[in-house]
Amino acid sequence: MALRPARPLPAARRRSTTKQLGKHKGNHEDGPNRKAYHVAYDDTKVGDADKLLELRGDPACVAQPDLAAAPCRLAPPGLPAAFYKAEWDVILVDAPTGYAPWSPGRMGAIYAAGMAARARRPGATTDVLVHDVDRPVEDRFSRAFLCEAYMVEQVGELRHFAVPSHRGRDAVPSHRGRDAVPPFCPHDEDTANA
Repeated sequence: MALRPARPLPAARRRSTTKQLGKHKGNHEDGPNRKAYHVAYDDTKVGDADKLLELRGDPACVAQPDLAAAPCRLAPPGLPAAFYKAEWDVILVDAPTGYAPWSPGRMGAIYAAGMAARARRPGATTDVLVHDVDRPVEDRFSRAFLCEAYMVEQVGELRHFAVPSHRGRDAVPSHRGRDAVPPFCPHDEDTANA
């Protein structure tokens, strides 16, 4: 998952060795404020995608004001605190690997991108780009966690979403009951009302 905040902050990187990570710290050719972090995506596997997709309706994954403390299995552990504090203008999801059942897949990266976009200040929008949407996991998870209603366009294997902040929204419409899970996507509420 490559990240670009409103102001220069760290980027999360997956497949870097410690030596490569050290090379990026303070390297002015890459930018004076750039830092790299090793992020492990060991909690999910592509083979578990169907089960993980069901978490879309789980309150532990939906109603989370603090993604860093989310008990959701999709929330990647070990993301730096700077990731959660940043106001992201653009997030590019193009890692980790996801072409085989035993690989970690991009389920957690897509989920984290969607939650980070929703957590921005009210009125802000984050452009989220997902690569390899020709693959089933990237296709299904981007539609589910970034919302089809927020899809701007798709060009080849790259899909673009404009995800607005969900901060300040009424979390649960009164007609859905006190313990109802807030809708993850705009069309979810319409479906519940039908």
